[in-house]
Amino acid sequence: MNTRVTELFSIDFPIISGGMVWCSGWELAAAVSNQGGLGLLGAGSMTPDVLVEHIRKTKQATNKPFGVNIPLMNPNSATHIEKVIEEKVPVVFTSAGNPALYTQRLKDNGIKVVHVVANEKFALKAESAGCDAIVAEGFEAGGHNGKEETSTLVLVQQIVKAVNIPVIAAGGIVTGEQVFAMLSLGAEGVQIGSAFAVSKESSAHENFKQAVINSKEGDTMLFFRKLSPTRLLKGGFFTQVAEAEASGASKEELLALIGTGRSRIGMFEGDLEEGELEIGQVASLLNSPKTVAEIFDDIKSGYASARNRMLNL
Repeated sequence: MNTRVTELFSIDFPIISGGMVWCSGWELAAAVSNQGGLGLLGAGSMTPDVLVEHIRKTKQATNKPFGVNIPLMNPNSATHIEKVIEEKVPVVFTSAGNPALYTQRLKDNGIKVVHVVANEKFALKAESAGCDAIVAEGFEAGGHNGKEETSTLVLVQQIVKAVNIPVIAAGGIVTGEQVFAMLSLGAEGVQIGSAFAVSKESSAHENFKQAVINSKEGDTMLFFRKLSPTRLLKGGFFTQVAEAEASGASKEELLALIGTGRSRIGMFEGDLEEGELEIGQVASLLNSPKTVAEIFDDIKSGYASARNRMLNL
């Protein structure tokens, strides 16, 4: 699997883990990088000091390239940017904000920059800002999503045609067959979140992992369209949100319902009733706990099967 993405990051396989809050700590990032992909730390749920700790532990656990995902709407984003520069992190993925804000500063310090988008408009902005690649994330993804609700299948091909820099597909991808499909559409890599979120190396709580593994088709839904569309797994908080939105709750009422720390309570502390459980539609395909190595083996096997099937048509 040699693409511009593998060349850009100096990795063996064009597979990147999602920089997911409460899931993407140093153990997961290092495990993905050690398998030949690009592991990401999720700075969105870390203070600057905790981020530095995880960066240093990742360096101790792998000699392979890794990166940090920084949501630009996070109040610590400016400090996070300075920390990754100080710690000489080789790759930064930015999301949820203006790609022009920090891209040049990062690139001036030798850091590869990738921005996550959900529509063509922001893909073009990211390219114009000097980003080295783009993540095209469809609405099948867990957590925060684009307001357009464009599926990955449509979004990837649309953005591939619109930009000249490499495109990384994300949203609803876990199998090797799906990886083959995305590369067939012109993507040059994939970003996988949900499968790694429930891997044995993930820092998420076991209650959350098991709830995802036990989930069935239709057990995730997109909520908070009045705020920032977010895909949640069924649970106590899911029910509260569904009832509030069905009754026509205002933005202010929804914000009051969310409160603070909901994702930490659910995904990191394991409270399935009061916590916010963010996961993608692909949850229904995750039926057993696996290590990162096993996930990679499955992807490689599925990719080879899909490729051989196409060659024999």
